[in-house]
Order: sequence, then C-alpha cells, then structure tokens
Amino acid sequence: MSCGTCAGRWSLHDVPMRQSLRPLIASACLLLSAVPAMAQSTGQVTVYRCTDAGGNVTIGDSPCARGQTQEIRNMLRPVDGAPPPARPAGPTAPVVDAPAPQVIVMRPPQPMYRCVRPDGSRYTSDSSEGNPRWVPLWTMGYGPPVRHGPSTRVGVEVGDGKGRLEIDSRPGHRPGPPPMPRGGYYGAGTWIRDDCRPMPQGEICGLLSDRREEIRRRFFNAQPTERAELTREERTINARLAQDCDR
Repeated sequence: MSCGTCAGRWSLHDVPMRQSLRPLIASACLLLSAVPAMAQSTGQVTVYRCTDAGGNVTIGDSPCARGQTQEIRNMLRPVDGAPPPARPAGPTAPVVDAPAPQVIVMRPPQPMYRCVRPDGSRYTSDSSEGNPRWVPLWTMGYGPPVRHGPSTRVGVEVGDGKGRLEIDSRPGHRPGPPPMPRGGYYGAGTWIRDDCRPMPQGEICGLLSDRREEIRRRFFNAQPTERAELTREERTINARLAQDCDR
C-alpha cells in the first residue's frame, strides 16, 4: 500500500492545524521506505506520533519520550509488484557454414611459334615442331659406305706404258662430300623438321586480332562450306583472345 493509502486511513479530525501535518505524513512515508528494520513478517509497520507540551509533533519508529502524548498507528508496508514475465527468447539465427574456398587454376597462355623453311620463308604454328620433310642423306654430306682395309697401293699402266696411276687405300682416308649418287643409294634419307622459335605474347595477340579481322572480311564473299570453316576458326580465336589477351 502506498503512503497515500496510509494518509487516507489516518483520521486527523482531532488535530488542529491540519495543513501543518501534511509534511509530517510525507516524512513518515519516506522514513518507512528508507528503514529496512521496520519491515515486519506480517507486512505492517508501527509508527509513533509524539506531541510534546508545546504542541510540536514528531513521527518515528520508536516510542515517544516520557511527558509526550503518544499515538500508535499500524501502517501496511508497500509491496513491490510482481516482476514482468521474462520475454521469450527470439528465434536463433541459423548456423551458416562458411563457404568452401574457391580454387582457381591459372592456365598459362597458349604459345605460338614462328618457323622458318629451308628457302627462308616463314610461317606460324601452335606446335614447336616444324613441318617435317624428307631429305636424302647425300644432301647432308653422307656418301656411300667406305670400306677400310690394309694400306695398299694399286698401280695401273696407262697410255703407251710410259705413265702410271697409283691409288693409296690408307685407313681413315675419306674423300669430301660426294656428288649426287646414281643407283639404289639415292633412296636413302631421313625426316627433318623446320626450325621453330616461340613468339612474344604481345605479338601473338596482335597476330590473332589481325587474323580475326581477315576472317570477317572474307566471310561475306565466301561459299557456305568455307563460311562454316571460317566460323569455327573465329570461335577458336575469340576464345584465345579472351583468355590469353583479355580482348
């Protein structure tokens, strides 16, 4: 119960100067709320109203002094209201797994090679192995097999017998590159490839761009069969330009 309730229960008809007692009642209420020792197990608080010979009134929690008029009032101790109910816990946020790390594999640019033919002409290739060609062995300085044996000198009489031709067959002696042979030895040979060197990446990108423009110019005058081939080649070039040249 509040202090206002206490004041309503306390009849003051027998006390003169009613207005002067209102501050005293308010002080009593404050005293009740400030002193925990006043709390009783029954929830009531005893207040002593003391009036001395001069008419001065005091209110306290202890009996009045001798010679004072004492009035006892039992007042209900204020009771705190019930605490508000606990707020229900909000929905918990779902646990989201961290995204898996992305693995990016960087592919090196596709190389291109510039190759040189025996006649000095040049061409480009996606392979480091140049075009193969069949070359006879005699063009590379390989003649017929030379048989080595013991050193002998062979003499042949020429003319009227006054001249003589001698041939020395010493081991290790071999003539220079033979002339173009005749007969079966002409078919012996080997495959060799043109020399190819890698091109700088900037030059490759420029060459691909030029080739794409050339394909687009030829496309309008090309036959349907050639157009299909040009379309496939342009798609391949576009993919290389996008991945290797950012174009």
